[in-house]
Amino acid sequence: MTIADALATEISSVLGELGIALDDTVVHLERPARLEHGDLSSNIALALAKQVGSSPRELAGRICEALQARTIEHVVSVEVAGPGFVNFRLANSWLHAVLVAVVAEGVDDYARLDLGRGERVQVEFVSANPTGPLHVGNGWLGSYGDALARLLRRCGWQVSTEYYVNDTGNQIRMLGESVLARRSGNAVPEQGYQGAYVLELAERYEGPDSVEDAGRYAAEEILKSIRLTLDRLGIVFDEWYSQASIEESGKVTETIALMRARNLIYEEGDATWLRSTELGDVRDRVLIKANGDATYLAGDLAYHRDKFLVRGFERVIDVFGADHHGQVASLEAGVEALGIDRSRLEVKLGQLVSLVSGKMSKRSGNYVRLDELIDEIGPDATRLMSLMSSIDQSTTLDLDAVTAKSMDNPVFYVQYAYARISSIGRVCEERGVIRREIDEVDLSVLGHPRELDVLRSLYTLPSVLREAATERAPYKVTNFVRTLAGEFHGFYHDCRVLGDGVSEAETQARLWLVEATRVGLSIALTLLGVSAPEQM
Repeated sequence: MTIADALATEISSVLGELGIALDDTVVHLERPARLEHGDLSSNIALALAKQVGSSPRELAGRICEALQARTIEHVVSVEVAGPGFVNFRLANSWLHAVLVAVVAEGVDDYARLDLGRGERVQVEFVSANPTGPLHVGNGWLGSYGDALARLLRRCGWQVSTEYYVNDTGNQIRMLGESVLARRSGNAVPEQGYQGAYVLELAERYEGPDSVEDAGRYAAEEILKSIRLTLDRLGIVFDEWYSQASIEESGKVTETIALMRARNLIYEEGDATWLRSTELGDVRDRVLIKANGDATYLAGDLAYHRDKFLVRGFERVIDVFGADHHGQVASLEAGVEALGIDRSRLEVKLGQLVSLVSGKMSKRSGNYVRLDELIDEIGPDATRLMSLMSSIDQSTTLDLDAVTAKSMDNPVFYVQYAYARISSIGRVCEERGVIRREIDEVDLSVLGHPRELDVLRSLYTLPSVLREAATERAPYKVTNFVRTLAGEFHGFYHDCRVLGDGVSEAETQARLWLVEATRVGLSIALTLLGVSAPEQM
């Protein structure tokens, strides 16, 4: 139980003594914005004042008086603040208890939550068409999807990741036409694919002059290159699901039949339509065109029927680019048409990314390959920079700043903190300094503001992961790791661990503080898919 949980229990108990029912109100404690206001604060008096028929400050005063009459571990004082907050000032011992918990539970168990309670969730992301190499536009969200899956797994969900391979339809035929045109020395069709990679494929293609064969060959080769690019970023999918398998298996027909049985299908103009307006869409949608071809939506609904009703995922999270915004309403309506609660489908839309630098000159078509970006700044920087902010915000990436080996580079800044921890370990080994067991160490000597700041950051990790998982926001883990790295750099600068002027007691306690920081950084960096180098 955390100190916040313990204090929430004490507040609930006091309210019971005062004859105040909580009903559906939950007691929350948070860190005040300013440390001088205390270590933890609750707004419970503001939340219950109207119910009680009292002013928030008056109710807060009654709560504080009752709490002050109790002996509560780590609590130095309880005060009324502002319009009616209940603020707690704590002894440093609560942070020493945090340190003990972090090192006892370690990388495997500290901040491991059970929010998902084993719910089976599928995360589909990237799913770029195999008609060209991954570029910054369609590959940027790969790190988001992978980090989200890692985060959900740590927080109690049973996660499967998937790449939906759009390996059929007109786009693959056009790819085949483009390859054949290049091989014969002719101009690529106006709607064809112009990149230099098409010429490379044409030079290797030895098959017949068949659009289908050439398209299938090219798509398979491109898919291999996509896998290699994702491998460089540490992104490995549990499933690669073929769109062609949907269309060739009769699943589209089965899906339409299911919706027809729910009276949500009609025929008009030789086409088959979904009554999606009855389900909140702006207009009805065509599923089968007059020429008999299934629309993209029809295939997509068959795919989602397979996710929910065949494979049995309880929740599906689709990570789409901004260009898919117009498809969300029809997809949600279609899922509901299948008899599935639309709240079980979550669609996360990413925004555009742009690059600021004069260094990258290689171009394929009119885009920058993701491989080029990885070559330029490395896989760690590519991942961390793509996880610096919420995906619903546009990103401008300054390559010069990211490649600079300085503390202004956020990637260097974070990884250098871990490298410094490793360097302390090496120095200990060189000098024969042995860290004693933690129960033999006097942690009360840890009282420097820099030391306490590190421990406060470590304390927040479970709540950060809770928010990041429930809000599907891995960037909050990035914010945490940058904060923890900053607090550690401050500690490293102001609090020597070894050497002259440092007592044996300080050295031993600080070595455990360093170890706790290592645990926190390791957890966060692993969730982000970023390496923790021992040397920089």
